[in-house]
Amino acid sequence: MEIAPAVESSYISIATTVAGVFLVMAMGALARFLKWFTSEVDRSMAGFTSNVLLPAFFFHRIMTDSKLSSSLQAWVPSLYGAALTASGFLVSAVVVWSVGRWFGVQEEDQKRTFTLCSGIANYGYIPIPLAEAFYPGCIVTLLVHNVGVDVALWSIGLYMISGLGLRKSWRRIVFSPPLVSVVVALAIRQFGAQVFIPKPLLHMTEQLGRCSIPMGLVLSGAIILDYAGKIRFAESVKPFFLAVLVRMILLPILFLMVAKWFAGSRELQEVLLLQAAMPAATFPIVMTRLYNRSIETALTVVVGTSVLGIITIPIWMVIGAQWLDL
Repeated sequence: MEIAPAVESSYISIATTVAGVFLVMAMGALARFLKWFTSEVDRSMAGFTSNVLLPAFFFHRIMTDSKLSSSLQAWVPSLYGAALTASGFLVSAVVVWSVGRWFGVQEEDQKRTFTLCSGIANYGYIPIPLAEAFYPGCIVTLLVHNVGVDVALWSIGLYMISGLGLRKSWRRIVFSPPLVSVVVALAIRQFGAQVFIPKPLLHMTEQLGRCSIPMGLVLSGAIILDYAGKIRFAESVKPFFLAVLVRMILLPILFLMVAKWFAGSRELQEVLLLQAAMPAATFPIVMTRLYNRSIETALTVVVGTSVLGIITIPIWMVIGAQWLDL
């Protein structure tokens, strides 16, 4: 069967952009390998990125987005982000608790880790540059969607990996700098006060925001290299296939079905398409270490799906775009 020229061209365009994103991550890994970028700076670099660069990026995008109308409409994507992330955890949990023992995921620690890591897609450093390249109109929608993902991660996800509930994590959600920047920016836009924002402040947030995604990708590449060498491949094959089933087959289908039949706008469809195509998020590795769960399982899911994502991201983006008529 011949591939239509338009489809082939679309795949090549997406694959080229995806390769470029992963090459930025590869530079982070290379810098780590050559000791130009040591693990001692990881904490400060991650803190500066999440507490300064990303909030600046979010604030500037929302302040300058001409399509943003009202706060009520703007918050709808966050509900989808929270609901679909919770659904991802649920699907992952059902699969691993029912058939996990046949794929080498038997202990409770392994199952909790698998549920967290395979249940949540990469929702920042990879989809944002892809959105800028292919669906620039959905970037603000993606940022607001990610607020809901964070809420689900630090409530349901935290409970899954640690046994703690929302009572223990609400401070982290409410006082998260990225969330604060989104709330403040939306409030300013709702009251029409964006005209009073000083231009030097907008210039500062624009310049800082431009650094956020490259910095995050470089850090992600370095962290993945650190952990990739700790994977015992012979013991990880079966869990990896189970992670592929959940993260790269079942959940993409779920996300695309929701995008097709329930998303209320084209921008939200574009966001859900990007999320459907994503591998597992990298931050759950940190949470797994923090709560002494199965780091081996976390590495298998996150590193394995991230590497495979170089191939699968363009495939799902092409399939999804055709099905959604984007």
